[in-house]
Amino acid sequence: MRYPHLFEPLRLNQLLLRNRIVSTAHAEVYGRDGVPTPRYIRYYEEKARGGVGLAICGGSSPVSRDSPWSWWSSINLTRDAVVEPLSRLAETMHRHGTKLMIQATHMGRRNAWGGFDWPHLVSPSGIREPVHRGNAKTIEVEEIRRIVADFGRAAKRVQDAGLDGIEISAAHQHLIDQFWSPRVNQRSDEYGGSLENRLRFGMQVLEAVREQVGADFCVGLRVSADEFHEDGIDHEVAKEIAQAMSESGLIDFLDVVGSGADTHNTLANCMPPMALPPEPFVHLAAGIKSVSRVPVLHAQGIRDAAQAERILAAGMVDLVGMTRAQIADPHMVVKIRDGREDQIKQCIGANYCIDRQYKGLDVLCIQNAATGREQSMPQVLEKSAGVHRKVVVVGAGPAGLEAARVARARGHEVLLFEQASAVGGQVNLAAKAPQREQMAGIIRWFDMETRRLGVQRRLGVTADVAMVLAEAPDIVVLATGGVAHTGQTPAWGAAQGLCVSSWDILSGAVAPGENVLVYDSIGAHAGTGVADFIATRGKQVEIVTPDAKVADDVGGTTFPIFYRQLYAKGVIQTPNCWLEKVYLEGDKRIAVLKNEYTEALEERAVDQVVLENGVLPNDGLYWQLKPLSLNQGQTDIDALYDAQAQPGLSLPTGDGDFLLYRVGDCVSMHDIHGAIYDALRLCKDF
Repeated sequence: MRYPHLFEPLRLNQLLLRNRIVSTAHAEVYGRDGVPTPRYIRYYEEKARGGVGLAICGGSSPVSRDSPWSWWSSINLTRDAVVEPLSRLAETMHRHGTKLMIQATHMGRRNAWGGFDWPHLVSPSGIREPVHRGNAKTIEVEEIRRIVADFGRAAKRVQDAGLDGIEISAAHQHLIDQFWSPRVNQRSDEYGGSLENRLRFGMQVLEAVREQVGADFCVGLRVSADEFHEDGIDHEVAKEIAQAMSESGLIDFLDVVGSGADTHNTLANCMPPMALPPEPFVHLAAGIKSVSRVPVLHAQGIRDAAQAERILAAGMVDLVGMTRAQIADPHMVVKIRDGREDQIKQCIGANYCIDRQYKGLDVLCIQNAATGREQSMPQVLEKSAGVHRKVVVVGAGPAGLEAARVARARGHEVLLFEQASAVGGQVNLAAKAPQREQMAGIIRWFDMETRRLGVQRRLGVTADVAMVLAEAPDIVVLATGGVAHTGQTPAWGAAQGLCVSSWDILSGAVAPGENVLVYDSIGAHAGTGVADFIATRGKQVEIVTPDAKVADDVGGTTFPIFYRQLYAKGVIQTPNCWLEKVYLEGDKRIAVLKNEYTEALEERAVDQVVLENGVLPNDGLYWQLKPLSLNQGQTDIDALYDAQAQPGLSLPTGDGDFLLYRVGDCVSMHDIHGAIYDALRLCKDF
């Protein structure tokens, strides 16, 4: 076997894991009323079908009612009602040979009090947590005893539900490691001061858990190997903590992560995005393993089999978490096992999944629209038992590539037109921005997969009506994308050449000026990305936005990376301002800005104004084909949104009759995931 260490079984207490690959705990945002839903179960079942050895579900599942942060989305371990539905999940996973655990925690101050029971949050010394805005009281000894008992009762519920183990979270500044960290624990009683005292609460929690579940039930502990704060837990102290915990006889494995998570900047490290190097904190996990008497699991930025095998072979850790990798492709493990690595949809670290979760939205993958939708969207496409069709797809961005892939996998003849010489569309521009190069991985997979499936391609060809009709198609899918929306406000002077688009800069059509104003009205990745692109070339840059902050719509694990770059390169950030107009004065462009709140006007004299104002549909071909189509280009939205086949598919086609659909930015501006989902839900029933 090419990966002997990856597929070597491992025993944890009484559990025998079939391989060393783990789906680690994360907040899925699929639960409802504190229990697993059918959607939740299908999401995990797909990973089990895909061969994972161990899945740990329910990230940050609360054990006490004053730890409410994820009740509305995750698993509520505070009540007995969770046992029966949780047992359904366990039974499902066991049918496929996967072991199942759940993560249990008390979030302490890392929380928000304004909801559910409106609790008074607790922490060792009442110090506020900035990320979740958690104002907390100083926990009293009686409350400590209550929460310790809550951990024990929660563990018993997990055992009664038939799960194979429980992971207690003491990482990312949850209550247990709030006691550990001198940054947060300023107590002078038996729970503060010396390291022995600061460990007391965590030890009592583990003792209560063991008392409830016995010696044979698997218990793990998630710990941080370095908080990256001068006044917090450093690596040497973390090793002392890990050694003490592993020697206690109370735990069966350690799950080791790097970084604290109580500031926006440290939070960005916890789920390393593409801007950080691969497995950036594995050296910290190896440091913990050097002192641990129990197996060590590590999961941060391990995305492919070669990485995982190397880490295991070097003895750095005993188990590898590949969670985002399995969000991108839940069948990753069996594809590795069967020698089909080239078919794996590899995670690129876009963090679309976790950034959605931090907005309170359901976890979805930027490039796999079936993940989290397994009840209605197929991860594996089957051949159609219906009519064999000729499908013409125009446009080879993510929407067009997915449409071509899905239609071809269903068994149809597919022809793909693309006016550029290479596939990829706007993603190719996104990958030009610093720290975003790995976006190109989305397109590499689609390129390989459409080739493997036998999609016919005509690149460098601008399809027109005659070309499309000459193919005698049964179905035409337009994925022609959009064009830069620079003409929204005539006073910007785009028509007169007073400003250029972010596309112009990233494509190389226009060279960056020396003193540049970037106006970003969208607040997503593109505007900040182009500002970074220009600044990297040594230019002076100011980024202006009407939003409350730059990159306002960029998620919590990604915008700090942008900010690191912008501050390091001296980019001026100007929020709360609209671009009113641009005019020429000598050899300078004068950008007139209007403050959102005072309406005061300011002027900037610059060499270049770059606009990021989203896209308009590139829909000229649509309007030409629409009157010629059987369905007048209409997509039945009830069928589409209900994941049902389009009613037009029942109409006879051929002899010049065809159905016409459009997807992605050709309809209106969406993101990459939205474009891919458009294509999947439409074409899966062709």
